[in-house]
Amino acid sequence: MADRELLRTVRQATRNQARLLYHRLVGHLPRILAVTLLLVASRLVPTSTLSSLDALLREARANAAALVVAAAGCAAAAYAYAMSRPRPVYLVDLAGYKPAAAHEATRAKSIQHFGMAGKFSEESMAFQRRMMERSGLGEATHFPASLLTRPVDMCLRTARAESETVIFGVVDELLAKTGVRPEDIGVVIVNSSLYSPTPSFTSLVVNRYRLRHDVISHNLSGMGCSAGIIAIDLAKHLLQVHPDTYALVVSTENITLNAYLGNYRPMLVTNTLFRMGGAAVLLSNRRAERRRAKYQLIHTVRTHRGGASDRSYACVTQEEDDAGHVGVSLSKELMSVAGEALRTNITTLGPLVLPLSEQLRFLATVVLRRVFRAGVKPYLPDFRLALDHFCIHAGGRGVLDELERSLKLSAWHMEPSRMTLYRFGNTSSSSLWYELTYCEAKGRIKRGDRVWQIAFGSGFKCNSAVWKALRTVDDGRDCGPWAQDLHALPVHVPKVVPIDDDDAASADAASTGKN
Repeated sequence: MADRELLRTVRQATRNQARLLYHRLVGHLPRILAVTLLLVASRLVPTSTLSSLDALLREARANAAALVVAAAGCAAAAYAYAMSRPRPVYLVDLAGYKPAAAHEATRAKSIQHFGMAGKFSEESMAFQRRMMERSGLGEATHFPASLLTRPVDMCLRTARAESETVIFGVVDELLAKTGVRPEDIGVVIVNSSLYSPTPSFTSLVVNRYRLRHDVISHNLSGMGCSAGIIAIDLAKHLLQVHPDTYALVVSTENITLNAYLGNYRPMLVTNTLFRMGGAAVLLSNRRAERRRAKYQLIHTVRTHRGGASDRSYACVTQEEDDAGHVGVSLSKELMSVAGEALRTNITTLGPLVLPLSEQLRFLATVVLRRVFRAGVKPYLPDFRLALDHFCIHAGGRGVLDELERSLKLSAWHMEPSRMTLYRFGNTSSSSLWYELTYCEAKGRIKRGDRVWQIAFGSGFKCNSAVWKALRTVDDGRDCGPWAQDLHALPVHVPKVVPIDDDDAASADAASTGKN
């Protein structure tokens, strides 16, 4: 099974390399055609006749058939060249949602609310406390109003209110920033994994902004934290067949209906990590947008390990516990499964972005280990040689620590992901966009820089996207969701940050006074 998996992965990497070489060849096609025409003309027209126009015309009439064939060949080659070139996909701008201060909750207040919301055992409360102390989250992450009330108000009405607040907030901001009219948007994609109402979120957007009747809309659900990249990949393919238009991509998750109130330990982790948030991205295939667009999409690579093993498929599942409480269960094998998915993904992505020397080193170790059974350590390519910025899904401190080690990244490279986790928590698929806006707000993005976004999701999936900065992004005056916090970041986050019992008591007293 492992050998077949390796063979499929290497075959996919080979196809990617061949596709890359083909497009490079196609890119030089106009020059090749020009040289070919000159050679043909020199053969058809003797140098002795160049001084005589009449002789030239007679020569052309005599070789009319050859000239027609040559012209037809040039036209066919030009058409093939034009059709083989994919339409460029530009990221015009993006927006991240910043909840109001009333939604902020310290870690002490969060623990207190967990204790009041459900019938947790002492062991469950102690476990959640330990997890939160090691989570990497700060003291001002956000919960929806439905989970900050006593008792919690977990119902469809409050869930819809949370999602509408986030979606309308980011789309309003994005349209204001870009000046794009809603009627010019031809594609709408919304992804929300755990909450998918009827009518769908895409219908909600179409109705709210009065989009045109022929808008292409897709609503993605149940695809986990990597659904944002899936939405970008889908938009990319749709923009190849629908010319001269815009694609609106909205990534969010709903927290109201997904707080877990039981005592099954694999489901308790989500309470300590997931928080309220969302992002909206405007893409376009209009060539005129290149002048003001921030990025161009270079590559997307989607890896789905669900067919590889049941272990991969079942490591993140939404289910009921023995008491009937619904939650998302995270398997102990999650990190191992994520590592396998990452290796498969970068094996496919590597030939598209890495220098040839890194590709050969990686391939050599694979052959030595799998074919010759040699005891050499697996070689992980140095992606820092090809990519400048890394936006890694802020799934939790353990995930970030493991990828920092595996990819040999520095603290500077990991800063956007760690500060996103610290300030906003795990906002699921939208975390990648908080990280990118952090890079922009800090003035890191320079023209020509390449940004790698990588995320993991249930199923199990690992998806990545590579963007090229078309200009130096200077958003110092408009820092988006980071505006109030940028001056204080980055901060050092120890591996364990104890929750102060006095803070918990203060939060309890303050909340009691309000009630």
